[in-house]
Amino acid sequence: MSKYKEIELNKISSYSISERSSKVDTALFAQKGKVDTSAFLDCLPDILSAKDLRRLISKIKQAKAAGCGIILGLGGHVIKCGLAPLVIELMEAGYLTGIAVNGSVIIHDFEIAFFGQTSEDVSAALADGSFGMALETSEMLNSCISRAAKEELGLGEAVGKMILETAPNQELSLLAMAYKYGVPLTVHVALGTDIIHQSPFADGAAIGACSHRDFRIFCHNVLGLNGGGVYLNLGSAVILPEVFLKALTVARNIQPPVKDFTTAVFDMNMHYRARVNVMQRPVETGGEGFYFIGQHEVLIPLLIKSLL
Repeated sequence: MSKYKEIELNKISSYSISERSSKVDTALFAQKGKVDTSAFLDCLPDILSAKDLRRLISKIKQAKAAGCGIILGLGGHVIKCGLAPLVIELMEAGYLTGIAVNGSVIIHDFEIAFFGQTSEDVSAALADGSFGMALETSEMLNSCISRAAKEELGLGEAVGKMILETAPNQELSLLAMAYKYGVPLTVHVALGTDIIHQSPFADGAAIGACSHRDFRIFCHNVLGLNGGGVYLNLGSAVILPEVFLKALTVARNIQPPVKDFTTAVFDMNMHYRARVNVMQRPVETGGEGFYFIGQHEVLIPLLIKSLL
């Protein structure tokens, strides 16, 4: 028994998500469908980032043709920007062998799938202590995770299965479609960073067990990068760059060499961990790294539609 005092989470006050104002709903999401980007790419100068983007697109297409691993790492802002349909489209086209996400992704994906809305006004809700207190989000996700721990499932696998089986907007859920198409989607959680942790329904042991299982699955996926694969980090500044570095060292430790692959970061700013842990260090033994700076809602559609 700890000698320090703990706060009692069962005293938390919650509310129904139907009462919450959200900044994002399904009407704002990106749309699937054919777009001719070839003319646009052809008009770009063969200089600096434009040259790098062309080269990266070529590398991804080569990886797909060679049957090498292509893994996406996603932060929650990618989902909040309405980009899940395009990532799903990429998955449907057979481009992805794995997806790694942080804990916020499952929250936004879950809320869109079940309620068609997500992304509350944090500043307003933080002022009165109601931030993240939507009952359905916390209760349903934590219950799913607790069951998953007992069934020895990965966190991403369990939530994707639940959404696919019961959510009305399952076709917009990245987790559900990953489960449907058999693409391993792994969730890498830092306890205390997600709103579902501030709830009496949260079971730290279950969250840890499921997320650590996902880490082991991710390490196995990283093996597929060897000899021509691609790892793309889209909008995660801290968690996924750190997780990727550890997964890579596990993969190289168990089944070396895992080298000669391509990495790229797409984010709104230059971040230390993404630059060093994704773009630089992993490819020092062979391969190439890129860094693209710009808004997710512009750059990511350009990348995906160029591939498709």
